[in-house]
Amino acid sequence: MNERFDNENKFNEENHCETGNDSAAETQSHTESQKEEADAVREKLLLHQIERQHKSMRKTMIIGLVCCGVLGGGLGFGGGWLAGSLSGNTTTLLQSNASKIEVQTVDAGTEMSVQQVAALNQPSIVEIQTEMVTNGSFLQQYVQTGAGSGIIISQDGYIVTNNHVIEDATSITVRTSDGTSYSAQLVGTDSRTDIAVLKIDATGLQPVTFGNSDNLNVGDTAIAIGNPLGELGGTVTNGIISALDRTIVLDNEEMTLLQTNAAINPGNSGGGLFNSRGELIGMVVAKSSGEDIEGLGFAIPSNLVSQVAQELINNGYVTGRPALGVTVVNITSSQLAMQYGVNSLGVYISEVSSGSAAEQAGLQVGDRIISVDDQVVESYTDLSSILDDHAVGDTIEILVGRNGTTVTVSLTLQEMTQTAQ
Repeated sequence: MNERFDNENKFNEENHCETGNDSAAETQSHTESQKEEADAVREKLLLHQIERQHKSMRKTMIIGLVCCGVLGGGLGFGGGWLAGSLSGNTTTLLQSNASKIEVQTVDAGTEMSVQQVAALNQPSIVEIQTEMVTNGSFLQQYVQTGAGSGIIISQDGYIVTNNHVIEDATSITVRTSDGTSYSAQLVGTDSRTDIAVLKIDATGLQPVTFGNSDNLNVGDTAIAIGNPLGELGGTVTNGIISALDRTIVLDNEEMTLLQTNAAINPGNSGGGLFNSRGELIGMVVAKSSGEDIEGLGFAIPSNLVSQVAQELINNGYVTGRPALGVTVVNITSSQLAMQYGVNSLGVYISEVSSGSAAEQAGLQVGDRIISVDDQVVESYTDLSSILDDHAVGDTIEILVGRNGTTVTVSLTLQEMTQTAQ
């Protein structure tokens, strides 16, 4: 009994142990399952949270970029940012409502603005086109063209310009500010002052008003109107009178000119230089050029332009000037000396006017002028200066070189005409 009982108790203990083990295993399995579910839930929550953070970051970046754009626009162009903020997303550029200022033209002689001077005088400045037949090699001929400016000085078509603009031209065409073209005739020219007068068949033109160039001061307003580059007629530039009485040598002639810093270019020659009252104070003649040269323009004083132009219109040449009665050539280089077949540089007689005092005194083509009244002549400028100190009717002595020897002749100065020196 006791053994059975003991056996039963042992069996029951074993069963109890087995049941306890199964229960623990089940409990452990259930716990692990719950943990996995909890982990899955946490993972989902974490992923959801991360996704929300990404969305929030994207919104923040977009808002940040928009703010930077507005800020940049506001800093870069405040007016545009303000206009955009007031009218939504549209940017409005500010536009002036001011109308074009109408220039009121006034008569010359009163103080004017640059606009008024230009409006008054542009119709008085013309464009000049020239053609010249030139002999080339092998007896060929070709036409060379040139361009410059001119100044209307009378209602009936007289125009003043530079001699070098029309020199040796076979055809001269003048175009007025309204675009009308005219064939021009040469009235007279003076190489000493580089002034020439043309005539076109026209009436009712608007002439300039001459000012008194003797009354100019350094610093006075200077307004140039001309045809720069031969293509830009009516161009206006302005500056001041930079200097008075500048002595400049142009084409072997010593000239006393006005200096200006108004922009001057090729083609401006023969154009007008005006003061602040709209009066002509000079005729543009030259610009100094060079790699480092700018703002150096020159003009013939208006008083001289008026005097010479009147002489050319009335007589065809400037009266009262003494002349030898010869045409000369200035040999200034060994190349020119070889071209003319002479051995020395200097001033040579190339033509003796028929019936002149030079012919009567025995001067000959090929003579080299060595001196006049014991004053050495080395250039054409020297000869001109000496003659300017004499008057028509004066008797002078000239030493010339001829065929390896020297000859002295005496002659009485005559009045210079268009061709005689």
